[in-house]
Amino acid sequence: MLEEKLKEAIVGELQRQAADRPQSLKIQGAGDAQSSEELTVNGNIDLGALVMVVAGSVAGGP
Repeated sequence: MLEEKLKEAIVGELQRQAADRPQSLKIQGAGDAQSSEELTVNGNIDLGALVMVVAGSVAGGP
């Protein structure tokens, strides 16, 4: 359960960042992320935003 929430939070945040900055971040395999353990990420990630989303997921946030 917790692992699924964390995976959802991470993939969702990476997809959001890629949508905001398509020229600097590309995500592949996000559609299969629920059934796969692999995701290909190419580009710059806003680590602070990613950490906040993961922390919120662990704390029970949206």
